[in-house]
Amino acid sequence: MEEEIRIRVPRDGEVLGKVVNMLGANRLLAECEDGKERICRIPGRLKKRVWTRTDDIVLIKPWEAHGDERGDIVWRYTRNQAATLKKKGYLKNIEI
Repeated sequence: MEEEIRIRVPRDGEVLGKVVNMLGANRLLAECEDGKERICRIPGRLKKRVWTRTDDIVLIKPWEAHGDERGDIVWRYTRNQAATLKKKGYLKNIEI
C-alpha cells in the first residue's frame, strides 16, 4: 500500500525554480518555471535550518517591485519531493 505524501505546492503568485548558482551573501540565482531567471534571497528563518545547494528545487515568491528579476525563497524541496512534483506535472520547464 502506497502512502500519500503531502507536498507544499505553489499558490498565490509563487513559482517553482531550480537553483543555478550560489551568489553568496544569502543570495542565489534561480531558473524559474515561468522562463525567467531571478536573483533570490534566503530569509533568516531558512538560512541556518535548511541548507540550499545548486540544482535544488525551490519555491519562490517574486517581489512586488522588480518581480521579474528578484524574489524570496519560501521552501526547499527534497529530491523525493521534487520527483513527486515532476510526476504530478508541476515542473514542466525544469529538469531535475
